[in-house]
Amino acid sequence: MPDSSLTLDASQIVAYQGEPGAYSHLACKHTFPDWTSVNCATFADALHMVEQGDAFYAMIPVENSTAGRVEEIYRELRKTQLFVVKEHFEPVNHCLIARHDMTLEQVTRIGSHPQALAQCDGNIKALGAKNLAMYDTAGAAKHIAEQEEPGLAVISSELAAELYGLKVLQTHFNDTQGNTTRFLVFSRQQKMPVYESEHTYITSFMFRVRNIPAALYKAMGGFATQGINMLKLESYMVNGNFTATQFYVDVEAHFQAPAMQAALEELRFFSEEVRILGTYLADEYRLK
Repeated sequence: MPDSSLTLDASQIVAYQGEPGAYSHLACKHTFPDWTSVNCATFADALHMVEQGDAFYAMIPVENSTAGRVEEIYRELRKTQLFVVKEHFEPVNHCLIARHDMTLEQVTRIGSHPQALAQCDGNIKALGAKNLAMYDTAGAAKHIAEQEEPGLAVISSELAAELYGLKVLQTHFNDTQGNTTRFLVFSRQQKMPVYESEHTYITSFMFRVRNIPAALYKAMGGFATQGINMLKLESYMVNGNFTATQFYVDVEAHFQAPAMQAALEELRFFSEEVRILGTYLADEYRLK
């Protein structure tokens, strides 16, 4: 945890992974404009700040419209007892940035976080450049600001270019327009909204099925029977065991809705473990 946060009011702090100027930083500024954003080296560090009471929220990316899920976070979810209280969709405008003495024609290598590289793969290939995986988009910008490496440009945000005194060689460098990252906001306290039938809610949960034939089919059958829309289903192995699969799910329903309660009852019957992460209002981005 950064030492500077020790003098701040934790109830007004939102933690994120990455260097200042990262897209997670932008998501914090757009969602909590009056709060203090504190950067952490890893997702685990950001979540730990909330667990320890040194931050009130953690802003964590979980999936991108171009590159898919952010795989690391699903490993961390099993290790934390935090709750999801909000979702946020952040438009991503990747910029190709470099030191002021470099031109686009001089670029031979492009560095960034693997997710950003995947989202710009077509444009990287069009330049004939090679990929260089780095731990963070804004960290990549900070790196070239501090160290001169001939031929190296990075993919990062316009904010990062501004913060680190770099030049934007090309804006909208991502392969597809409408590139968007979904973030979840984690809190130590559950903050379930009051159920009102006219609103759209998302409930996120994790479960592990019993090791029996058709367990997943039977466990999820209640959601189909109750007419509940499933938005996301992710699977991953538990402790390297090929017989115990953990699932992460987002559904369009409030935890307290009668249909959701009926579906969960069936889910629990065919599962060894069910953990509700939270219910929250659907972001307006979903309703466009």
